[in-house]
Amino acid sequence: MFNTLRNRLILSNILPLLVIIPLMGIALIYVLENQYLLPKLSEELTADTRLLDSFTSSDPTIWMNSTHAQTFLNRVKSYPTRHLMLISSDGNILASSDPADANRLNQALDINGLKEAQKGIEVQRLNYIPSLHSQAIDIISPVIGSNHQVIGIIRLTYPYENIYVEFTQTRFLIIGILIIGLLTGTILGLILALNIGKPIQKVTEAVYNLAGGDHSQQLTEQGPEETRLLLRAVNFLTAQLSSLEQSRQQLLANIVHELGRPLGALHSATQALLRGAKNDPQLLDDLLVGMDEETMRLQRLLDDLSRLYNQRLGTLELNYQAVPLSVWFPRVLIPWQVVAQEKSQHWEVTVLPNLPTIQADPDRLAQAIGNLISNAIKYTPTRESVSVSAGSDNNSIWIQVRDTGPGIPPEEQELIFEPNYRSTQRQRIKQGMGLGLSIVRDLVNAHGGILELKSTPGMGSRFTIRLPVSPGEPLLS
Repeated sequence: MFNTLRNRLILSNILPLLVIIPLMGIALIYVLENQYLLPKLSEELTADTRLLDSFTSSDPTIWMNSTHAQTFLNRVKSYPTRHLMLISSDGNILASSDPADANRLNQALDINGLKEAQKGIEVQRLNYIPSLHSQAIDIISPVIGSNHQVIGIIRLTYPYENIYVEFTQTRFLIIGILIIGLLTGTILGLILALNIGKPIQKVTEAVYNLAGGDHSQQLTEQGPEETRLLLRAVNFLTAQLSSLEQSRQQLLANIVHELGRPLGALHSATQALLRGAKNDPQLLDDLLVGMDEETMRLQRLLDDLSRLYNQRLGTLELNYQAVPLSVWFPRVLIPWQVVAQEKSQHWEVTVLPNLPTIQADPDRLAQAIGNLISNAIKYTPTRESVSVSAGSDNNSIWIQVRDTGPGIPPEEQELIFEPNYRSTQRQRIKQGMGLGLSIVRDLVNAHGGILELKSTPGMGSRFTIRLPVSPGEPLLS
């Protein structure tokens, strides 16, 4: 496959040269010969013809007989490639520099343009159709005497066979230049095809390796800019897939770990019941309560996973309602106050007066606040304080949850919002899948708000939710 791709690239770069350059050569030769060389030679012959007119018009004796005409012709130094013919006014050949005309002297000449010349009209003819027996250029010029009558006719021709050599030299020169250009273009095409083919071959191999599960290959960026962009995109795709694979493996390990604990507890309780614990009313109640708590933990875990999945798919929908914070917010805090008191923690609530009514999804917002408070209670030691406060400013409201736990290291304060991230600090992240804060951030963002964090290791953490009063309104700092 790769050899076929390389061969196609080579052919795609060389074939156009093999077709275009010869066609350009033919067109160049045609234009040069017919649009430049022949007209240029015609101009030169016309100028020479008019010069001969000026000489012969002042000496009528030249046109009296062939002897005088030949004598004049012998005195004229003409190019051997050109043919000069002197014709009488009645159309007979008087003299000619072409040896082939020696037997035609004093004979009538029958050529196109002769009648026009006898009437005093100069005739110029260019033959663009090559033929070794034709005249490429034919100038027939009348000679006007002192009585303003035609006393003779000068014919100056350039046979095609005589300029064939000159044209052939020009053609060879053009062909040589084109061959050099073709060879140069072919070499450059081969180099370009190889430069493009090798990176594309590597990209193809990398894509196949990605499909096969190998996410470790990084390609060296080389070649033209477009190829570099392609290589860079494949490297980015490889890195993303590698990151996703690591996250998938970590998520799977976390799910197994999180499901194992409550399932193990449920299995132990079930075994105890099977062994007769149901006969002890107090032990039976304790086992059932424990089993119910473990079941609730499993349900919360599944809910978190479901919400995370929906948010990643972009299917998170909010049911906006008018939420009077002054009434709604204290009710949300009641269950968490009980949990904090059970852990012998100091529970502090500060709600500023005149909280506005906002447009929000009360269930989703309660979920976000609950996740923050749950974390605060979980990581705050016994007899330490957990505080919750709320207020408003300008066109926004804020809800703040503060704990006095171990805090979060600065290098992890952004990472903790990533799904299934688990801190390296055991004193902070003891259990869980690392989904809670990711869900909180997504819910706050869905409401058009922002989630802020301030934390100092050893001194606790403070999370602040800021929301606009109405959806779509910008938050003012």
